[in-house]
Amino acid sequence: MAILDRRKFYINGAWVDPATPNDFGVINPATEEVFATISMGSEADVEAAVAAARAAFASYSRTSVEDRIALLESILAVYKRRYDEFATTITQEMGAPASLSKNAQAAVGVGHLEGFLQGLKETAFRSTNVNGDTILREPIGVCGLITPWNWPMNQIVLKVLPALAAGCTMVLKPSELTPIDAMLYAEVLDEAGVPAGVFNLVNGEGPVVGAALSRHPRVDMMSFTGSTRGGTAVARDAAATVKRVTLELGGKSPNLVFADTDVEAAVKRGVRHCFQNTGQSCNAPTRMIVEKSVYDQAVTVAQAAAEATVVGDPAEEGSHIGPLVSQLQYDRVQTLIQAAIDEGARLVAGGTGKPDGRNVGYFVKPTVFADVHNGMRIAQEEVFGPVLAMIPFESEDEAIEIANDTPYGLAAYIQTGDAERAERVSTQLRAGMVHINGEDMGYGSPFGGYKMSGLGREGGHFGIEDFLEVKVVSRPK
Repeated sequence: MAILDRRKFYINGAWVDPATPNDFGVINPATEEVFATISMGSEADVEAAVAAARAAFASYSRTSVEDRIALLESILAVYKRRYDEFATTITQEMGAPASLSKNAQAAVGVGHLEGFLQGLKETAFRSTNVNGDTILREPIGVCGLITPWNWPMNQIVLKVLPALAAGCTMVLKPSELTPIDAMLYAEVLDEAGVPAGVFNLVNGEGPVVGAALSRHPRVDMMSFTGSTRGGTAVARDAAATVKRVTLELGGKSPNLVFADTDVEAAVKRGVRHCFQNTGQSCNAPTRMIVEKSVYDQAVTVAQAAAEATVVGDPAEEGSHIGPLVSQLQYDRVQTLIQAAIDEGARLVAGGTGKPDGRNVGYFVKPTVFADVHNGMRIAQEEVFGPVLAMIPFESEDEAIEIANDTPYGLAAYIQTGDAERAERVSTQLRAGMVHINGEDMGYGSPFGGYKMSGLGREGGHFGIEDFLEVKVVSRPK
């Protein structure tokens, strides 16, 4: 199969050559073969993209809400027409199984857009407060957007769309591991009629392109999704120019299973959710905290669920899981699985190494550890693989204490048959999102977390607010 040539950047409404050629191979993680070539950008490419975005801001920031609603609707129509291309590309570049790519990974490009359309209609760009002063909400300016590889379209649309809705211009740096879907999205935006310079794309490494964006004096805001390490680097680089920074970072989300729930159903659901996307989700319920009276039952159910999880070819339809995204990610997961074994966690399913019959590709075994405590690395560090840690508790207060004993605070999950308990516990969990009995949140609801899980919220009205400045205008009364 011919290698796809995608070595150009999208700047000022056109596909242009990089300032300095710097080829980089994009690898299919299921085959470990290069299927596309991109170029890695430089500070000169960032400079050109920022200049285009700055020039376009003067006119785009003055567009009406009605014009921007029409633009988002145009993007939605073009995206729907090219939907299958995105699903296929995401499977190829990050290894998400075909069914997951089609039903979830690509689907967010529709769902979030519809959420932002509703949020844009709800946003009050001009209002009057109780003092009679006028309150204006205005686009913040040129935005640098840095997105990860694990849910590539999800994070792209959660940044690009609210920036467009707010009236901002932008430069996107997608992950160099999953850049092709971002370049497809640039084609969608171009065809949908996004004015030249409003959206720009430069591929490259975080320490080069990402840092150049974060430090740039003519970039007004940085929106980053990725590791806590990467987020702190963006914040440090942005500090010198006092630009706004929003961060969506990691998680070590607790899943509290109380004895008054349907334990078998709750545990099976929790294991499937933990393993979804091969565990490469920041909000995955990776710590299952189980009431002691049903703990042994829960461990048995989790073991069976893990052993029943099929690891398969991502190009095929089905409910199986695929590979991790890269050799680096595979090595990190192996290191943490071994650390859990060394620290005394009880391995009940999976373990180190690749599944039987999977010698090529970054495949890992679906893994479950029991008898974990919060002093172990497996309970504190984000694994980003299909690895579940199970922890027993005796009382409701102890469950809450264990759940909150983490540097992260992205999501939390509660499984209980007691509605009053669900309400009581949800108010005490230090997390930005709490899901009760398997219920997911809808498009347009705010996604984000407490503590080291980040700053700001993404999605709908709250996501648009992050890209707006507030101005007060006082007149003689």
